Amino acid sequence: MKESVAILCAGGPAPGINTVISSVAKVFLNAGYDVLGIQEGYKTIFSDAPSFDHLDFNFADSIFSRGGSALKMSRYKPKDEEFKTDFFINNNVKLLVTIGGDDTASTANRISKFLAANKVKMSNIHVPKTIDNDLPLPEGTPTFGYHTAKEEGVRIGTTLYEDARTSGNWFVVSAMGREAGHLAFGIGTACHYPMIIIPEIFNKTKITFDSITKMIISSMVKRRMLGIEYGVAIISEGVFHFMSDEEIEGTGINFTYDEHGHPELGNVSKAHIFNMLVQRKLKKLNLTVRSRPNEIGYELRCVRPIAFDLTYATILGTGVMKLFQEGISGCMVTQTPAGDIVPLYLKDVEDANGKVKPRLVNMASEKVKLVFENNLHYITKNDYKAAKKYLADPEEYDFKKILNW
Repeated sequence: MKESVAILCAGGPAPGINTVISSVAKVFLNAGYDVLGIQEGYKTIFSDAPSFDHLDFNFADSIFSRGGSALKMSRYKPKDEEFKTDFFINNNVKLLVTIGGDDTASTANRISKFLAANKVKMSNIHVPKTIDNDLPLPEGTPTFGYHTAKEEGVRIGTTLYEDARTSGNWFVVSAMGREAGHLAFGIGTACHYPMIIIPEIFNKTKITFDSITKMIISSMVKRRMLGIEYGVAIISEGVFHFMSDEEIEGTGINFTYDEHGHPELGNVSKAHIFNMLVQRKLKKLNLTVRSRPNEIGYELRCVRPIAFDLTYATILGTGVMKLFQEGISGCMVTQTPAGDIVPLYLKDVEDANGKVKPRLVNMASEKVKLVFENNLHYITKNDYKAAKKYLADPEEYDFKKILNW
């Protein structure tokens, strides 16, 4: 029986997944391997009837520039007691290539250790994927899919800004980002938004809805003082990650709850929550500012990759073969800024509990400081006198005071 390579995708989609699948398939087919495309992530791989396809060149060639994933994805995370050797032995699998985030990589590592303990030799190499750009790759190295998602976000975002200018109102935008604010920061900076709110700016104070609301209103008032009656504020949904259930439930939104009793945030629009809170506060302040909510997220995940990600995902996919030939396993494949393929071992980026630590926006970087110091509109100490026309206590809306900067 031919030796085979299995490719598995898990988590949520990101532009470039098909490019990775295509590149891995082509290079291993060319080397004489059978290439198996596993369907539905980890969901069926340990069942009596695993769902997979034998991939050929025509399939690989037809998908390389498409958005989405030609292999169905799932977030299923198998328990250790579900592990079996059958699929890997029956198909002579020598390498498991996983495409996903930290959970996907960690599960692959667990499987590899289980197989080794059962005398089945198999390597595993992970290709890091997320539009959130929050995996701990070397400084300046993005996750594939991020730049394409940002590009599409900017296309939508500039249209929203033009709509705001045309109609004389505000948009309150929420952007995807599980814990980190890379996507919101990238979109907001490129669109010249007057207010960008990401979890990382709360490095000296607690994240609250009151703080977020006041920062948005600070921008609205500052723009009005400048004679500008429109604008867009973008907030990373990652701020929710650092809030208590009590803080979230205090918004007055009717949530559904999961089996652990936590609000199911995936069932509501975060932008709607932010906008509703802003409008409530504006009403108390007797300020009339029209604003509308807009969510930017799911429409970014399956767009066609831009040239950067087509090239980048191709190199990563091809780089899997390089690492495999060198006998390297239990790692992520990464590319240095110079273009060299190097492994990043999970053990080097895990915390004491085995969880991969997210890469946050570096608030100490000059790029970030320049944006928050110069590109945004918000109330400062110099504005207090003029702002009293709109706010009884302008100091409460001083952006830097709110953040204890």
